Amino acid sequence: MAPIRVLIADDSAVACRMIALMLGTDPELQVVGTAPTGRLAIEKAEQLTPDVLLLDLAMPDMNGLEVLKVVRKRRPDMAVLMFSALTDRAGNLTLDALSLGASDYLPKPSTLHGAEGLQQARDLLVAKVKAVATRPTPQEGTPRRLPVARTPPPIPPRPLNVSVVVIGASTGGPAVLMGLIASLPANLPVPVLITQHMPPVFTRQFAERLDSLCPLQVREALSGEVLGPGHVWIAPGDFHLALVREGGTVRLWTHQGPPVNSCRPAVDVLFRSAATLYGAGVLAVVLTGVGQDGARGCMDVSDAGGQILVQEPASCVVASMPREVIQRGVPHWVVPVTGLGPEIVRRVSRRQPSLPEPSLSPEPSRAGGA
Repeated sequence: MAPIRVLIADDSAVACRMIALMLGTDPELQVVGTAPTGRLAIEKAEQLTPDVLLLDLAMPDMNGLEVLKVVRKRRPDMAVLMFSALTDRAGNLTLDALSLGASDYLPKPSTLHGAEGLQQARDLLVAKVKAVATRPTPQEGTPRRLPVARTPPPIPPRPLNVSVVVIGASTGGPAVLMGLIASLPANLPVPVLITQHMPPVFTRQFAERLDSLCPLQVREALSGEVLGPGHVWIAPGDFHLALVREGGTVRLWTHQGPPVNSCRPAVDVLFRSAATLYGAGVLAVVLTGVGQDGARGCMDVSDAGGQILVQEPASCVVASMPREVIQRGVPHWVVPVTGLGPEIVRRVSRRQPSLPEPSLSPEPSRAGGA
């Protein structure tokens, strides 16, 4: 199979060389060009037809957002990864880029981080480029649903009440969540908790962005807060988000326990704690993302009698997370991206489901799960 073609757009020649060297260590990746200005980035994106554009936010003549708007119209098939610093200003610009169609973002590597830091930056860079390069293989063709199992696992009884909604997302999640949360009504009778894979600083800004988009109150989670309806909480960067019960009160608990699925925050941590406290009252939602985080937690939700919705894989920037739930045979409903918000509202309001029974895939052994 041909290597993934990458174009680097950065005004720093030193940064371009370093990034090219990092990508060059992997035979599956090929740097096809560099562009020191925004206009050149647009021209080369059309001439060289890369699979992935690595785009710096700060570019001469046209900034990264301006370039992104143009290439999204001219090359809608090309994935775009934004370089971003972990600062307030860069964080807000990165969220703007994600809302404009950027596939994901990553911190720009720096020689100041030392050899170990550079290796971590290289691993992250290579992984993200591969994750967003969603070219179909000859065997896959166009995106499609996975086949239904001939002998599906049993479907748990549908609960009368939904007590809490928990959502997990990674790559591509911010843009989906902006639309999903904005569609929820002010009188939503249950709390919503979100684990989105994001670093510190970004989660606070993302909570503020969501808060400005919807009538519900959205905040970055703080340990000790009492869970209640009409609120949305987002796991803070580098902290797991879980739920604990104190007497008759359920509170948020953020902590820095070991990473789960190489993630902190991890979706599995949130889903498992919700299943333990609320059982059949959990509605779990798995959105676009790379990896398997959330799959084991969905097993726990399912075992407790809860409900699971997964974003339709064909609409995901990276479909690994919802596909992992499907492939493990966990009972679930596949929902188009535009229908996620309305489906959550309908289930929370106890109306009878209009969707068909869950799409089910062959259920492998659960031994050794994430």
